[in-house]
Amino acid sequence: MHLDKINLKEKYSKFTKHWSPRIIAEMNDYQFKIAKIKGEFIWHDHKHTDETFIVIEGEMILKFRDSEIKLTKGEMCVVPKGVEHKPCAENECKILVIEPRGVINTGDKVGPLTINKDVWV
Repeated sequence: MHLDKINLKEKYSKFTKHWSPRIIAEMNDYQFKIAKIKGEFIWHDHKHTDETFIVIEGEMILKFRDSEIKLTKGEMCVVPKGVEHKPCAENECKILVIEPRGVINTGDKVGPLTINKDVWV
């Protein structure tokens, strides 16, 4: 078995595109994905799984239909399955998302921001 540490700063340096999650690790059936976000994503939900957002750098807002949560560096939120949400960030924000393998980033909605294949970094 070969074990290595994962340096988040180094992984973030390998891409620039916003809303384009990159997988950095797997644990059991879960993937750890880093992303750079800026602007507004789309309203969506995940019918069969919760989704965890952790802010690594910057700040973001998770909008819900009846409320919103502001997250800053070192804070996280678990969005329960089936809850419609819309991630947003006024300035670039670096996040870590934890979710099961195979989850589509836009849920049931398909559009220009949909990522259909796993991209490792």
